Amino acid sequence: MKNVTVQGAPAIYKAESGVLKELPEWLADQSFTKAGVIHGEQSWKAAEPYFPDLTIPVQFEQYHGECSHEEVARLSESLQDRDVLISIGGGKVLDLGKACADRLHIPVVLIPTLASNCAPWTPLSVFYDNEGNFEEYIIYPRSTWMLLVEPELLVRAPEPYFRAGIGDTLAKWYEADVLTRSLASKPIAVDIALHAAKLCRDVLIQDGKAAVEAVRQQAVVPAFMRVVETIIMAGGMVGGYGDSYGRIAGAHSIHNGLTQVPATHAFLHGEKVAYGILVQLALEGRFDEIEALTPYYQEMELPVTLDDFNLNNKEEAISITAEHAVKPGESIRLMNVMEAEQVEKAMFQIEKG
Repeated sequence: MKNVTVQGAPAIYKAESGVLKELPEWLADQSFTKAGVIHGEQSWKAAEPYFPDLTIPVQFEQYHGECSHEEVARLSESLQDRDVLISIGGGKVLDLGKACADRLHIPVVLIPTLASNCAPWTPLSVFYDNEGNFEEYIIYPRSTWMLLVEPELLVRAPEPYFRAGIGDTLAKWYEADVLTRSLASKPIAVDIALHAAKLCRDVLIQDGKAAVEAVRQQAVVPAFMRVVETIIMAGGMVGGYGDSYGRIAGAHSIHNGLTQVPATHAFLHGEKVAYGILVQLALEGRFDEIEALTPYYQEMELPVTLDDFNLNNKEEAISITAEHAVKPGESIRLMNVMEAEQVEKAMFQIEKG
């Protein structure tokens, strides 16, 4: 097996109501002198009521909609005189913050406004072109300096993003499981990753419904916090400890293929990954597991078939998705799925029910 590099966690992680009030003191303790804040339009509207007045000069930069190499270059040039970055938003904004911090060789503080994936935890960025098509992901040599999670901010985020986060995190178990199932022996780091992956599945199945209801009521209850920390922390630990054995397999390759179908751009990352889980399970021949998951998907309003993506031409979408899902470098190849025809067959099986 390959050697495993562990990047288990941000240097500092705190999740509690009012945690952002501590940010000025943390920055002062590190003697930072100039901060750059990267944010989205909606994410800043959500975060501003919780964001403290900083005691050092701050330059605010709004991102232009995608985590692209061009956007990283633009923001890095604009923020090149800063000695710390603060990234506020969903996964794409946080990925931009990590990418710019790596490029500028400075620390980054991540403040998620959505519990929609493990981007706040993982030392990597997923890159898209300016049209929203997946390009690649890059793992950085050092982990995030600080991650601050304000529960009151997350519980007021749009519900679809939260449900998408559940879909994305559910994939942690199914992808890590298929990547490690054939290993004769596992390093302790991979065992930790698998325990975290199993925890993801168990918590989401057990507490997902109550957590979604908490979002509807805007109530920070224990089930909500368990699911939030499962999405962000446990989900991030799977790849952080498992390395290539805990990152991505079939489900995310199906997501990547779906991004090449323009009609799916209106749907969230986690929704496409959730559908990808079902295709991966079909490729494995695990139709009993698909049957077991389907009621949960319906309860969480996650896509069960391509009909849920409102596609006009399903056959064309299957062909495009399959072609791109098996391209060289795609993680589905770690399952020995090399041909588009294999993916097409699995997708048609999902469509038939």
